[in-house]
Amino acid sequence: MPKRFIPLTEVSEILDVSAAQAYALVRSGDLPAIKVGGRGQWRVETSELEAYIERMYAQTRDFVATRGEAGEGAPTEG
Repeated sequence: MPKRFIPLTEVSEILDVSAAQAYALVRSGDLPAIKVGGRGQWRVETSELEAYIERMYAQTRDFVATRGEAGEGAPTEG
């Protein structure tokens, strides 16, 4: 059975971002998460992570459609 919740360390690995960036996504509300346990560790539901990824794809499609792929502010690999 797949895991329902994952820690921010796994989120950062999946998105290939730093742990601080994953935490910032949660703190900003862009990526819904819950705090669990006595130490209040963050957990993200895998369905919420997938929904976030889909939203980012949609935003990127909109960005490319309105500004063009080579326009100012085009995403770069890094």
